[in-house]
Amino acid sequence: MNTKGSATTFHVSDLGASLSFYTKVLGFTERFRFGDYAGVQHGEVQIHLSGPASTNKRQVGQGSIYIFCDDVNGYHAGISAKGAVAQAPPKDYDYGMRDFVVEDPDGNLLGFGQESDGTSTVPEE
Repeated sequence: MNTKGSATTFHVSDLGASLSFYTKVLGFTERFRFGDYAGVQHGEVQIHLSGPASTNKRQVGQGSIYIFCDDVNGYHAGISAKGAVAQAPPKDYDYGMRDFVVEDPDGNLLGFGQESDGTSTVPEE
């Protein structure tokens, strides 16, 4: 078997509001929508959003994903300007990553991180 990717599914309370957040704030692109279920993509990362009328119910807001990327500082600045609120600004951690976490409107967690080289030009707050 050759795997080709995956998509994390987040259960959301309002599909329209979630799609707006993911596309207008976080910069994802809507890939499809089928009833109360939709898929968004950023680069090679896909996330599926499952609204209250869709099947395979889980508790809303209990999902999380960690997305490996480059330019964490630039991405953080860009989405913050569009209204995203990070739990803390990007920071270098002992585990070798520089990252930050935002919550979607339902409390699902999205971490964005890159390997830390210790030479960040953005001061930690």
